[in-house]
Amino acid sequence: MHIQEGFLPSGPVCLATGAIAVGAFGYSLYRLRDALADRTIPMTGMVSALLFSGQMVNFPVGPGTSGHLIGGVLAARLLGPWGGCVALTLVLTVQRFLFADGGLTTLGANILHMAVVGAIGGHALMELIQRCLGRTLKAQITASVLASWMTVMIMATLCCFEFAFAWKEHTEFRLDRFLPLMFVFHAIIGVGEALITGSVVRFVGVRRPDLLYAPTETPTRPLRRFLLHGFLVALGLAVFLAPAASNLPDGLDRALLESAPDVPEPPVSSLFASYDALLPTEGWGVWSVILSGVIGTIAVVGISTLLGRAIVLGKSDTPEPSRD
Repeated sequence: MHIQEGFLPSGPVCLATGAIAVGAFGYSLYRLRDALADRTIPMTGMVSALLFSGQMVNFPVGPGTSGHLIGGVLAARLLGPWGGCVALTLVLTVQRFLFADGGLTTLGANILHMAVVGAIGGHALMELIQRCLGRTLKAQITASVLASWMTVMIMATLCCFEFAFAWKEHTEFRLDRFLPLMFVFHAIIGVGEALITGSVVRFVGVRRPDLLYAPTETPTRPLRRFLLHGFLVALGLAVFLAPAASNLPDGLDRALLESAPDVPEPPVSSLFASYDALLPTEGWGVWSVILSGVIGTIAVVGISTLLGRAIVLGKSDTPEPSRD
């Protein structure tokens, strides 16, 4: 659901979504600073790596259409709402500035949809569902599955409102075609999102239930092996699955192409034009995708580590309140 540059031809929409995204990211950092635990920094890096490589793997969802993991609910289930929002924001930023995956003026909208609605909204939905079902592992899996599908549909709905406002002056835009296509495509994408999220939550819940997010609990076993395995899985996705990903346009791109045929070609204003354009030699597209996946995975881990260290240093420099 990455909105490319020029797909939202409205300054007010881009400014409003950008302001919300900046506010949500800043508040998430503030909350992480107050609740920083030993697991937060390495877990955020690992989850960011998994989300980056996972989002490279597009799967077909219908004729001429594909989708990919968003991972907001999954991030919230492992990191909490604030860590999940930070992790997805880092992923979206790296995707945009390294590989032109998403636009600059639309980066706020992408963060709003996938990080704010996906992680913060997804966590709220999970909590609401678990109040009805309980706190067992089965209830957590069920809540994760339902919240995953629901957040995808909320993102699609929000996107439709934004596009309706942004394109209201453009007579060639057909909202009556865009809206039903968005709902149909993302209802199917949401099923894939739910299955992936539920499978990962079940895997972690069975093997390391202490790593499922709970504000008052800390891991009871060392993290090193789990983090190493997670990072290797992320690299495996980038090396083995990303090159085989579907080249079909995703649900948003497909709906927009069917609704506004004159959508401009997004300009290239990133370090690389795309995931398959890293190597200049023709015929090396597969190796370019693999190298892009490895570089992006390492980049999000490095940035999240540096950001976490900065939060720790900032917290240690803050004087403790007087107890007198």
